[in-house]
Amino acid sequence: MRTIKGPALFLAQFMGDAAPFDRLEAIAPWVADCGYVGVQLPSNDARCMDLALAAESDAYCDDLKGLLANHGLVVTELSTHIQGQMIAVHPAVRPLFETFLPEPLRKASDGERLEWATDQLRLAARASRRLGLDASATFSGALLWPMVYPWPQRPAGLVEEGFTELARRWRPILDAYEDAGVDLCYEIHPGEDLHDGASFERFLDAVDHHRRASILYDPSHLLLQQLDYLAFLDIYHDRIRMMHVKDAEFRPDGRSGVYGGYQGWTERAGRFRSLGDGQIDFGAIFSKLAQYDFAGWAVVEWECALKDSAVGAREGAAFVRRHIIPVTGHSFDDFVGGGARDDQRNRRILGL
Repeated sequence: MRTIKGPALFLAQFMGDAAPFDRLEAIAPWVADCGYVGVQLPSNDARCMDLALAAESDAYCDDLKGLLANHGLVVTELSTHIQGQMIAVHPAVRPLFETFLPEPLRKASDGERLEWATDQLRLAARASRRLGLDASATFSGALLWPMVYPWPQRPAGLVEEGFTELARRWRPILDAYEDAGVDLCYEIHPGEDLHDGASFERFLDAVDHHRRASILYDPSHLLLQQLDYLAFLDIYHDRIRMMHVKDAEFRPDGRSGVYGGYQGWTERAGRFRSLGDGQIDFGAIFSKLAQYDFAGWAVVEWECALKDSAVGAREGAAFVRRHIIPVTGHSFDDFVGGGARDDQRNRRILGL
């Protein structure tokens, strides 16, 4: 059994225009001072990394790792959430995602957008390998999400066709990650076609249970759907290769519930909270992850409707440290000694 690594911080929510959040070399000492030992890098953010260069240059990757090592940090994984989202976008919401694309592609054809996103995922696979990483995070994108609630009734075969197409787009990308020896971890997330266990299973069937099709486990998204986030670990632990440590709360009333009534985050029945401020039982989660020999990183993704991000980040590092279980190398009752196997003795004990 292995001890979970951490704490680490996902930088996507922290990068900005003001120092020290405007470049990796400036934010790194701040992250270390908060108590983290790792960073998950958003590969689309030039303030963090040059993805194309990382895919091709060992020297660049060595420099990147060296910059972080100077502050006691390592790269835990790369994120392609933004690029993965663009693998599949339904026309109804296409304008909402235009800012995810480079300026020249915002008015481009769907084929050109897909080609760009696919190339980005391939670059991330090679960059991950050069950085010595064995897992990478992404979103699946969504063709079916606008039809998630079956009203009006969905035509026969629509869901199957949607997952067939999603698999067609992702299969060559998964093969590229296989070539790189990197697991591609889909964050199970509302808004994506892979948003719960049942939808992940549909996708897994459609890609012939590809060995690199894995899960990024984030219990906050499961709680807000009212899934059993502990049972999820029991069912899918063999596919879970990454985790985001993020808290949430769900407090429905007579006015709104899971769907939220189009309200802002502070007014919704379900909302994200800083670690320790929500309802998620992280003691049970870390126990199950230790039980199932999860070998990855505990990565804090800060999102909260109320608390300041810098405060949440600092509290999050300490929170994760308290919850990581240093796994034991022997059984607690070894001191009484069962001894080596002795079949004759065992038969005597049984009265045989």
